[in-house]
Amino acid sequence: MLSAKSLFQEILANDESFALFCSIAASGESQGGWENARIAALVPESERELAPKITRHGADEDKHGRIFNALMKKRGLDPVPVPPETDYTMLLEKNGIGLAHEQLGRDERLAVQDIVTYLSHSRVTEQRASEQMDLLRKHFADDPDIGRAVKQISGDEDNHLAYCHEELLRFAYAGHGRAIQRTLRECALAEIRIYRDVSLAVMANMGRILGWSKAKSAVLAAGIHAMYAYERLGGWRRMVSLEMPERRDALGGPASAAPEFA
Repeated sequence: MLSAKSLFQEILANDESFALFCSIAASGESQGGWENARIAALVPESERELAPKITRHGADEDKHGRIFNALMKKRGLDPVPVPPETDYTMLLEKNGIGLAHEQLGRDERLAVQDIVTYLSHSRVTEQRASEQMDLLRKHFADDPDIGRAVKQISGDEDNHLAYCHEELLRFAYAGHGRAIQRTLRECALAEIRIYRDVSLAVMANMGRILGWSKAKSAVLAAGIHAMYAYERLGGWRRMVSLEMPERRDALGGPASAAPEFA
């Protein structure tokens, strides 16, 4: 039976597909780390108290990149080139979601609206990350090879999502509510499309490596398109709601250390 668990088990069991999976993940996390570090450095003076949390967010992303690289090293594997069509983070940036790398590369203070845009973008993408890691934790928390990594990253992503909720609500109470809802909606509708395209590209690459039949590839593609249809019809709304999280001040401290891999 084709399931998320059996699909990932197949990817995990093959060195080439595992290296591609970890390389894609490590690349995205490292890009996120750089973006957060730059945003923290350019925070407007009125929001300087937010800088340590943004720094912590970036440190977590960098840590995740190191974890995925360590998982490859543990199996004697080297990172592989990431196909451009699978680069979720860069495709979001190229489609105008979040803050442009060109802007972050300049030494100019950001505006408050830029911080609202950053948090809204993060609210949407951290929803996706939290859900993906929750699925992996459900099936692989006890796996001897990746279990500790999955639990560590999943907990961090949950913290990131809680942080986005809390800070966006703070900005909403300060009068930015309409801008937040508009930006969240734009980000969510773009993200679900890009996620669909990246998912199709990742599965195409995995299918080539693992020798999937045309029938199996077609079933997986149909499932990805069905997920997109659900999200386009209304599933995207889960990415734009805001509620005060149970985890308050979720990023109010230093990043935890990455687990050691023998």
